[in-house]
Amino acid sequence: MHWNEAYKKKRLSSDTVLDKVQEIKASKKSIATLNGSFDLLHAGHLEIIYQASLQADVLIVLLNTDASIKRYKGETRPIISLEDRCQMMAALSFVDYVISFDEDDPRKMLSIIEPDVHVNGSEYGEDCIESEVVKKGGGKVHVVSLVDGLSTSNIIEKIKGICV
Repeated sequence: MHWNEAYKKKRLSSDTVLDKVQEIKASKKSIATLNGSFDLLHAGHLEIIYQASLQADVLIVLLNTDASIKRYKGETRPIISLEDRCQMMAALSFVDYVISFDEDDPRKMLSIIEPDVHVNGSEYGEDCIESEVVKKGGGKVHVVSLVDGLSTSNIIEKIKGICV
């Protein structure tokens, strides 16, 4: 089997997520979630993903679709396609499952998953837009501090400087 097929073992769809979540919860395992675009994956992303994985038995990463990213980051984004971002995320040993969502925020998917813990970066804080739906499902929000100087926007600016 090639990687472009193997990674799909970690890929959930909107049709399969509820069954997988029920299976995980039936086995008495806790679930952490983390959402984002993770466009131009960098060490800061790895830190928050790793910290998220420490919060529960199973980590589900929710990725914005390309259309969703375009709506909130502009027409020039994403740089990396959804399929490629899913493959990179699935390659991380501390990520158990990956699912994408096309809405502007992950609240609909979080209401289905009802994670025990939802992880967010400190730029959004504990009172993030996901907070209400996570708490309604019995979960809590865990905030992870950002790694100074690491951001996709900074990387893009550096590339622009090189290409001038």
